[in-house]
Amino acid sequence: MTDNAPSTLAESIAAAQAWWREAGVDLSFHDEPQAWLADETPRMEPGAAADAPAPPPEPRIGGDPSAWPQDLGAFRRWWIEEPSLDEGGMAPRIAPRGETGAVLMILVPMPEAGDRDTLLSGPEGRLLASFAAAAGLEAAQVSVAAALPRRTPVPDWERLRGEGLGEILLHHLRLAAPQRLMVLGTRILPLLGHDPAQASPGVSELTIQGRPVSLLASYAPERLLGNARQRAALWRAWLDWTDEGSA
Repeated sequence: MTDNAPSTLAESIAAAQAWWREAGVDLSFHDEPQAWLADETPRMEPGAAADAPAPPPEPRIGGDPSAWPQDLGAFRRWWIEEPSLDEGGMAPRIAPRGETGAVLMILVPMPEAGDRDTLLSGPEGRLLASFAAAAGLEAAQVSVAAALPRRTPVPDWERLRGEGLGEILLHHLRLAAPQRLMVLGTRILPLLGHDPAQASPGVSELTIQGRPVSLLASYAPERLLGNARQRAALWRAWLDWTDEGSA
C-alpha cells in the first residue's frame, strides 16, 4: 500500500492553475469593479449637503452707501480719495467740476489723456466748451463729470456695472441736480439703468429718486472729435431736444 503524503497549499494552488491553463483559461474576470487603490476621499451620502462655506460676496465699489457723502463738495473730495473707486494707474484721479443745479451736466466716460488738475482740459474739453457756447450757455451753467475718476485704457464696463458703479453715478447726479443731462459715451448708459441692448444715442428720461431728468445721449467726445457727421447729428439732436430747432 502506497502512502500518499497530503499536498501543501502551494502545490494545490499550482495544480489548480495548471489545470485551468490546460483548459485555455488564463485570466479571471469579475462583473463588479474592484477598488485596487484605497479611496481617501470620504463618500457623501445621497442628498447630503456640502459643509463648505459659501464664498463671500464681491465687494461693492464705494463701500457702504449709507457712508457716501451727502453734499457735492464732499463727494468731489471722496471721488479722488476713496480707494475702492478705481484700481490705480499712472494717470491722476480728476474731480468733477461745476455747480449744483447746472442748466446742463455733461457726463463722459473718463478724463482726457492729458488731464492733470482739471477734467477735460484738452481738445475734448475745448470741443464741449465750443458746443456749449454755440448753444448759448455760459461756462458757469455747465457742469462736467466722468464715469471713471482716472483715465483707464480698457475699462471692464460690465464688471464695473456689477460692482455698483452705476449706483455711485446716480448718487452723484442726485447731489448735482442738473436741469438737463447729456451723456457722451454709450457705455455709460447701462450704468444708469438703461437696457444694454437698447443703449443707443437719443433722447430719453432718467428718474433720480423720483425726480425726472431729461437725458440726451451721444458718442464719447474722443469719437466726436474725429467724426464731423456725428458732431452734426449731436447738434441737430440738441436743437430738437431744446425746441430751438422747431420753427
